[in-house]
Amino acid sequence: MRLDRKQMDKKLFDALQIRFVKVRFRITFNENSLLPKDKVSAIRGGIGEMLLRTNCVRDRHCENCDFGTECIVQKTMYSKFEIKPAFVTTGGSAGYVLECENQQESFKAGEKLDFYLILFGKAIVYFYQLYQAVSMLGSQEGIGKYHARFLVTEIKNMEGENILKASKLDMDNYVVHMVYDYILFKKARLPALTKKNEVMMFFDTPLTLKYQKSFLGEFRMDALLNAIKRRIYILDCYEGIDLDFLHWGENGIIPEIICQDHYLTGIHRYSSRKDEKMVLRGIKGYAVLTGISDDVFTLLLAGELIHIGKNTSFGFGRFHLKLTDD
Repeated sequence: MRLDRKQMDKKLFDALQIRFVKVRFRITFNENSLLPKDKVSAIRGGIGEMLLRTNCVRDRHCENCDFGTECIVQKTMYSKFEIKPAFVTTGGSAGYVLECENQQESFKAGEKLDFYLILFGKAIVYFYQLYQAVSMLGSQEGIGKYHARFLVTEIKNMEGENILKASKLDMDNYVVHMVYDYILFKKARLPALTKKNEVMMFFDTPLTLKYQKSFLGEFRMDALLNAIKRRIYILDCYEGIDLDFLHWGENGIIPEIICQDHYLTGIHRYSSRKDEKMVLRGIKGYAVLTGISDDVFTLLLAGELIHIGKNTSFGFGRFHLKLTDD
């Protein structure tokens, strides 16, 4: 099913023509293992390392490589925008997001760990390369300080159908959706939004968001809405959708945050590409919103899927919504 254009603002509808695939990986550990609490950085770094091992034909100095435009690693991890936003100056990719919020550190042999991979736009076609990299990571290198080895034992789509069958990929179950498909799915499972509803916005991973030249230390509704619009605009540009969405809804009523709870947190990671340790910081918590229009609610639902703020490829900026009655 598709959202009817008559049900929402046309520009918002057009901006949500963003293709995506979300799959769940389940890995099973071969031996007793110790992993970091925050696993996305280890998984992401491991995928990049495996891609380099199997594809790099030079010396890993990507900035000066004469095969840069043809490199499968660059296309998979740092694929270029179809329309480059003026404010994007780094080489980071908008093409994927990793999610893993399991903070368990000790795993016994045979125990399982789930993580999610979301691919957007043209990055969708690189799923096989990413699957091979995860499999190779489990069999050859492992993850974490003690190189925990694992097998990829299950991959499922959003409908719960198996993509991995008897160690082979069933691409018939690798289903491409649009962001507005997700919104339709969510609206069908939520109670109707009314003026009586308050909406709780829970940040499940840290939000790192710079607004008016400073990083947020608390939730601000204008900053959150701008961040969602900015992320949609980035994904539109990545897809090649020529639509100025940054100024959409500027004259609309901004919902009010009537209460919130927040705290500063961060994760430690090592960048093999930069050969340095770093801490990625952000705020977690929740905010209770009131006065939400249907179009803004649609915008918020899109934000649930696409993540907002900085470091989204590390799973940052993920939130979920819950409707409550006054």
